[in-house]
Amino acid sequence: FQHLRTVNKAEVGQTFKAGIVNGNLGRATVIHMDDKGITLSTQLDQAPPKPLPVTLLLAMPRPKMLKRTLETIATMGVKHLILINSYRVDKSYWSTPLLSDQAVAEFLTLGLEQAGDTLMPKVEIKKRFKPFVEDELPALMQNKTGWVAHPYNAQPCPPAADTPTLLAIGPEGGFIEYEVDKLQAAGLTPIHLGSRILRVETAVPVLLSRLFPIF
Repeated sequence: FQHLRTVNKAEVGQTFKAGIVNGNLGRATVIHMDDKGITLSTQLDQAPPKPLPVTLLLAMPRPKMLKRTLETIATMGVKHLILINSYRVDKSYWSTPLLSDQAVAEFLTLGLEQAGDTLMPKVEIKKRFKPFVEDELPALMQNKTGWVAHPYNAQPCPPAADTPTLLAIGPEGGFIEYEVDKLQAAGLTPIHLGSRILRVETAVPVLLSRLFPIF
């Protein structure tokens, strides 16, 4: 209401883009507005954009990067994100208030609004690397192609394909050799983007746009 009132300068009769979380998209027309609230008449008859066929495993980024990364993955169509631990992830990252359910939902919503999407991504947190990779990752890998972004001893990033995929992206310093070995044992193949080493917030959209026919 406040956004429509102060930013959009809404008036009775105006129509805006609208959507229901995990529902359809469409239009909403202002039929009444006063200082206390707004009444909208909605026509939601459009399906949201097609999701990316990817499960994203992401080593917990620095808190100041977490907000931007969550917004980015929601905007680009990722619907399943698993934040995992890594040797190079500082333990203090896991105590950030930005990981609260309310904060995560807020960042994801901003990303969905940017894209004109309504399907809320699922976010899971796995703080123990070895048990997750050994006990849970093999099941997640069923009927998927698995890639792990790694700048060393890796093959070039493959061409874009619209196939079920599991993509792992490490922390700023990358996964250590032990972690890469464990991910490979679970069925993931190391890939690289060239000689340049990218920050996580840059690597995420670059890899997604290279691996999938997004645009």
